[in-house]
Amino acid sequence: MNKIANSLLNCEAIHIKPNEKDYFTWTSGKRSPIYCDNRQLISFPDHRKMIVLEFVDYIKKNFNHVDIIAGTATAGIPWAAWIADELNLNMVYIRSKPKGHGLKSAIEGKITEGQSVLIIEDLISTGKSSIEAVNHAKNDKLNVLGVLSIFNYEFKESIEAFKVANTSYHSLCNLNELTTEANALNLISAEEVDYVLEWKKSFS
Repeated sequence: MNKIANSLLNCEAIHIKPNEKDYFTWTSGKRSPIYCDNRQLISFPDHRKMIVLEFVDYIKKNFNHVDIIAGTATAGIPWAAWIADELNLNMVYIRSKPKGHGLKSAIEGKITEGQSVLIIEDLISTGKSSIEAVNHAKNDKLNVLGVLSIFNYEFKESIEAFKVANTSYHSLCNLNELTTEANALNLISAEEVDYVLEWKKSFS
């Protein structure tokens, strides 16, 4: 059992409708058999704690020195706060674009040039918002160690975006693992798993 995939499905953070007439429409206008709303997870203490500890374990094993945990606004903010609390580290959040007033900051919270930062996302689809956050951090002279997320569709577009940005990333769960778990829970058939994975390949 994949614990993260199981949580996503049990908390109904991810919905799967492998039938084109029932497709979800994303904000971008693209239609999809999958809808991911990881904000649902914050309402389930046991599940969110488990996810936070998975992040913390990965960070301890793979990053010897990190100064700041940064959440992307808005969905990454609570996760960054919980992770930073567990690690007793500074926490900030990164806006999608700088404020149009005051200091016109893209990053909210105390930072110092040269500090190392990990960026926390709830979801990676095309990778656009993640790379925007990376660029804001780099513009403020921070050392970006990578981007961590709960879920990743693993679209070709996002893989290429991270490659171009020369930024590492890691997700606790991906679409292949999610559909495998959904099949194990009898939520979708093996044929529907294949259908969803073929849709992923054709996504653009």
